[in-house]
This record gives sequence, C-alpha cells and structure tokens, in this order.
Amino acid sequence: MYKYPNSIPFFKLLLKSSTITRNPIPFHKEGFDKNGDSFSIAPPFSKRVMLTRDAEITMHILRKNHRNYNKSKIQTKYLSKYVGKGLLTSSGDYWLKQRRLIQPAFHREKLQKLVTIMEGTIEKQIENLQTDTKVDLYSIMNELAFHVVAKSLFNYSSDDNTMHRLQEIIEKLQDFIIREIRQPHKKWWYKVSGLVAKHMGLVQESRDIINKVIDERRVSEKQHDDLLDMLLKAKYEEDGTSMTNEQLIDEILIFFVAGHETTANALTFTFHLIAKDPEILKKAVAEVDAIDDNLTPMEKLAKLNYVKNCVEEAMRLYPPAWITDRVAIEDDSFAEFNIEKGTMIGISFYELHRNEKYWKNPNDFIPERFSEENRKETAGHYFPFGAGPRMCIGNGFALYEMMLSVYAVLKKYHIETDQKTVEIAPLITLKPINVTLKFTNRTA
Repeated sequence: MYKYPNSIPFFKLLLKSSTITRNPIPFHKEGFDKNGDSFSIAPPFSKRVMLTRDAEITMHILRKNHRNYNKSKIQTKYLSKYVGKGLLTSSGDYWLKQRRLIQPAFHREKLQKLVTIMEGTIEKQIENLQTDTKVDLYSIMNELAFHVVAKSLFNYSSDDNTMHRLQEIIEKLQDFIIREIRQPHKKWWYKVSGLVAKHMGLVQESRDIINKVIDERRVSEKQHDDLLDMLLKAKYEEDGTSMTNEQLIDEILIFFVAGHETTANALTFTFHLIAKDPEILKKAVAEVDAIDDNLTPMEKLAKLNYVKNCVEEAMRLYPPAWITDRVAIEDDSFAEFNIEKGTMIGISFYELHRNEKYWKNPNDFIPERFSEENRKETAGHYFPFGAGPRMCIGNGFALYEMMLSVYAVLKKYHIETDQKTVEIAPLITLKPINVTLKFTNRTA
C-alpha cells in the first residue's frame, strides 16, 4: 500500500504555471507551510511527484539508500544534450567509473597546486574595480569565477579571446536549457524555429574549442599543474587507459558550467550579506588584516576561519544548487511514507536550509553558526554541495576560491551597500538579481 505526503491538487499547479515557471520558490514555500516538510503532486497519466525539505528523507535518498535513486531526465537527458555526458549528467556504472578516475584530481594535495593559480587570477581580476560608485556585483563575480575556472583548467594555454568566446557560448546554452526545461510545451516551436539547431551549433563550437586545447596539450612538453594536466594523466584502474578527447570535453564542459556560475552566484550573495551588516564586515576585515600577505595561499586559508563561516552561512541562505531531484528505481519506504518506483522526488535545499525545525532564526545571516563550537549543530541538515557519493566533486575547490576572493577584496577595498533585500531567480542555479555594491580603495 503506497503512502504519500499530502497532495496539492494538480489544477492549482496549472493555474499558477506561468508564475511557477518564473519562480517556483513561493509555490514550494506555500506547499510546505500548509502541508509540513513534504508534499506531493499527482499529475494525470503520470507518476506522482514529491517535494521535501526534510533532512532525514534527504539523507535517506542521497546517502543511505542512494543506489535506489537515479537523477531525473532533466539532468541526464536535457542537460547532457548540451553539456555532454560528464559527472553531473551521467549515472550508473559509467558515472562511478568516471568519479573514481577524476576524484584524485580534487584531493587536497592536488588542490594546493591549483590555489596558487587561483590566487593570482583573483588578484588580477579585482585589481582595477570601479570605485566610489554603485556597480553591478554579479557581472564582476561572474567574470572572476570564469577566469578562475579557465585558468585552473587550462592555465594560460589558450588566449583570452578564445576563452571569452567559450564563456559567451556557455552562458547562451545555460539560458536556452532553462527555457527548454521550464517550458516543455514550447519544445515543438524551439525545434521548428531552428532554435534547437542553432544551440546545437554552439555546442559543437564549444567542443571544437576545447578539443583544440586538448590536442595542443597532448603534444606539449610543458608542465602546467592545472586540471587538464591531471585529467590527461588519470588512468582507469581496470585497463590503465586514459580518457578520450570526447570524454575529456564532456568533463571539462561540466566543470565550466557547474564551477563557474555557482561560484559567481555564491560570491555575489556572500559580499552582499557581509556588506549589509557593519559588525560582520568589521570582524571579517579584522581577520583579513591580521594575516601576513607573504604567506602561501594554503597558509592564508588555514587562518580564514571567520571568512569561511561567512561563506558557509551565505550558502545556507542562498545555496547555488538550490534544488535537486531523484527518481526511485524500485519501491521504497522512508519516514512514514511508502513510495512507488518511478516516483520523482525534489529536494529543496533552499527550504531545508531555512526550516525552523533545524535552524534558529533561519532567515538571519549569522556566520557564527558555523564556528567550530557550533558546527555540530549544523551537521545533518546543511547541504550546499549535496550529500552522499554524488556530492559535488569540486566542493573543496569552490570553497578555497570563495575564501581567497573574500580575502583579496576585503584586503584592498571597503565594501558597502544600501540594499536591504536581494532578488533571486531560481534557474538551474540560484541566481542573484540586480545586486549592487560600492567599492572604495582602502588607504594603507
């Protein structure tokens, strides 16, 4: 006997479909407020869909019984069409094989080589920010995050024009993917009007750019200490072979898409939240100023405790990967529910991170939640990078990049904002809208 959480009538979903397409978060919040930490929707002629903000259910699906759940077609089919069959979009045995191959490139000792590239890139990006006037913060962070990913992947082996073209293509593809996923009823029009063909042309162009970089690197004698070097050297355990160019392109495209926009979003939210609270800003600046600039990047990172807390708390309030989904391969039971195979479950990290059951004053920015003495209280209901075997492979990379960015900016500039709230656009990632910040040079 199947048992699901309270169901929201499907016609209510239809009546609000255009609003939900633009921003599903208010609809989710209303559903949770009325029905508790999980609710379901029963579409006609289709399997039931369940939404949850329950930490126990989340851990069951992503960790305890993860083998019974696959990513949905949204990720494995629609996304992979444009960004290839990399870690984010693959599943099953192929995913496991790739994960085992790539994981060592993101181990702490390998990241130590990358943080030097990372720090130099960040410093160059923030060198000449426009000062003494309000500027659009996201565009600055977007540019910074793109360059960090590009340099960490390719370490100057391609010229800036090529990299900017790649950036342009990836942004166009992301915009179109969102439209296709959010408006399935327009699929026929996208095909007939030539929009799908046009974007598939962009996919090919991006693959050609990356292929050229890989070919150049394969014949190069130089040591680059970047991710491409590590990926080229990686060998499969079974037969000692390496990835083909096609496989490398798939993984590199995923790193660009996943590692660029998510970090730009998180940094925008982080700087806005720090600037908004004078006491928090003061504490963060004091920590930054106490650090000797001559230390290595890893030594600096070890001392940036409060800055790390600020980044973590910003990702609690605004998790870049704000929602994920899984589809049950077989029937399953968890909490008080029994679900049928084929059920799709959406896990809202955004709502889980603001759930009063787990967080005191959940809507307030309180970095101290993540201090060493309080950290235990956050364990088990904090998922900025997901959880379980499919947890984001680049979580360490992203955290280091964000901490070093906050360090570099606060060392050089005073930041301020008069914005009390921030608008959000929940696309594939949670994007900030119209966030402005004023940078002022700090005089020594």
